[in-house]
Amino acid sequence: MKKSATDRLHILYLPKWYPHRYDPMPGLFIGRHGISVSTHCNISVLYVHSDENLEEPKYDFVTDTAEPLNTIRIYYRRAKTGLKPLDTLMNTCRFIRSHFKGLKEIRKRYGQIDIIHVHVLTRHGVIALWEKVRRGIPFVVTEHWTRYLASTNTFNGTFRKWMTRIVAMRASAIMPVTANLRDAMIDCGLKNDNYIVIPNVVDINMFSPDPDKKAGEKTKIIHVSCFDDDQKNITGITRVIKRLSEKRQDFTVDMIGVGIHYKELLDYGKEMGVKDTYATYFGLKENEELAALMKAADFMIMFSRYENLPVVILESYACGVPVISTDVGGIREHMNKDLGILLDSEDEESFFQTLDKMLDNYRSYDAQKIRNYAVDHFSNEVIGRQLFDVYSAVAKSK
Repeated sequence: MKKSATDRLHILYLPKWYPHRYDPMPGLFIGRHGISVSTHCNISVLYVHSDENLEEPKYDFVTDTAEPLNTIRIYYRRAKTGLKPLDTLMNTCRFIRSHFKGLKEIRKRYGQIDIIHVHVLTRHGVIALWEKVRRGIPFVVTEHWTRYLASTNTFNGTFRKWMTRIVAMRASAIMPVTANLRDAMIDCGLKNDNYIVIPNVVDINMFSPDPDKKAGEKTKIIHVSCFDDDQKNITGITRVIKRLSEKRQDFTVDMIGVGIHYKELLDYGKEMGVKDTYATYFGLKENEELAALMKAADFMIMFSRYENLPVVILESYACGVPVISTDVGGIREHMNKDLGILLDSEDEESFFQTLDKMLDNYRSYDAQKIRNYAVDHFSNEVIGRQLFDVYSAVAKSK
């Protein structure tokens, strides 16, 4: 039965990454997509997570009514027989069963689903494809993963590639966050006639310039990341900070985040003599705390080896703070002379020279112009409208 013009579409999000009981950070940008479009339609989220600590029951349903989106999390007990093939089979079955249980509960609580929105292929796309075949529910895909990029080359496995290509072909739309990722997906054989680039969203109210910002005794630089050194090259940042500190002492760097290499990178900062002198390691900061640190910064630095489009760069723009970044992934799609500076990945000499010059010239950037770019490209209103236009077109073509 077709909906009337006054009925709101019900969109179900199936994310690979989402905040859960063990980590509040994964997939925050996915929830922000949902919030941005929730003024136009009803959004539900079904997130499934394996849990090695779960004993009884085998499936644990969790609903948090305080969240801005209708969200059901299902934790399933991770199989640990000691036989890897058997564990893989059992966990796959539990993953699928969790989704079927969750889909039933979503329909019971929130009504029939009009469109499924998959965030990150492949397994969740298979669930969506099954629902399309079984119930006629169309699905769309947003892709964030760097695995398709030639620089990472981690889209592997004959069966995975075959299955991903089938799912991609049957999607009503694929929405990578950058044109660079779109091109990489097409190069990997993921064919679809309806690729639409929609970037991540920024809370422009939380991330905004500080009207009372005053110049400090030292220039404040900020770096925000997941502290994965293979990707973020924080050791490279540390070496350049060390070298810069030997030339001038008029700066400090706030290092924000935690991750798999956090302890090693703290030790490396101490070894290089910059920890607690030129670099302060804050650990995890979120929401208002993170926004306050960004507002206080004079410019941001990123020295990644590969990326798509880091949300922290967009948040920096929203605060009116310029960015120095390596020219990787889709960053150049949202970088110009008014927003910051691009440089080659791994080029520590260029990074050093650029940092040195930026310390003398960051005041020449127009904070309001930087802020306006973020509002025009990444605000809830802009991204929410783009997503709703896709949903509406898909619903009309059912």
